[in-house]
Amino acid sequence: MTPDFLAIKVGGSLFSRKDEPGSLDDDAVTPFARNFARLAETYRGRMVLISGGGAFGHGAIRDHDSTHAFSLAGLTEATFEVKKRWAEKLRGIGVDAFPLQLAAMCTLRNGIPQLRSEVLRDVLDHGALPVLAGDALFDEHGKLWAFSSDRVPEVLLPMVEGRLRVVTLTDVDGIVTDGAGGDTILPEVDARSPEQAYAALWGSSEWDATGAMHTKLDALVTCARRGAECFIMRGDPGSDLEFLTAPFSSWPAHVRSTRITTTASA
Repeated sequence: MTPDFLAIKVGGSLFSRKDEPGSLDDDAVTPFARNFARLAETYRGRMVLISGGGAFGHGAIRDHDSTHAFSLAGLTEATFEVKKRWAEKLRGIGVDAFPLQLAAMCTLRNGIPQLRSEVLRDVLDHGALPVLAGDALFDEHGKLWAFSSDRVPEVLLPMVEGRLRVVTLTDVDGIVTDGAGGDTILPEVDARSPEQAYAALWGSSEWDATGAMHTKLDALVTCARRGAECFIMRGDPGSDLEFLTAPFSSWPAHVRSTRITTTASA
């Protein structure tokens, strides 16, 4: 399919060391931003950029005081800093990028994100590129929860009309089936029966506070079951990403990924 809407998630490990507080690699952010700018020009008003938390977001979760209900509020401040950096870089190369705080627009009900505002839709309708990230979200009981950037595409599901493509850029080529350091990628996952994909996952780093690949797979299976075409793939700052606008069948042969769909949407 040719997507009508793009949600691009850039993993924090691609531009930040999660074990170094405040780490952000400008040498990675700059070329990524140029690639995202080209996509945003093609998909003006039909794309969001989602940033991983990197050292900022993961540090805020790891270091919060679990005995105080509002200690997770620091996650909102931390992830806004990451969004601000991306938006500034993109505006510097001519993209109308604007950081939006998810906590101001979204709550959780029974663990499911509920978009409560028209702001995101309005920003898109004005042709701007929303820059989103994970956040601390309130549930229906007034409790704060850490909401991973991997789950942000779920927020888009009721809003996007047409064919949604979700691309998660990370530091591996997809779901690796032969363990840490392996090179065998699971190319396709049927979201209706993803057991093989889950069986291939292994533990996350001590520095990762949001569940690593398991959370990614959970979120993308959810999106695929709602009709989205989803991918996990390696993000290279210097690689051209224009192929992401094309039908999957026409992608370059060298591109490796795990594609997550249902049979009906394949």
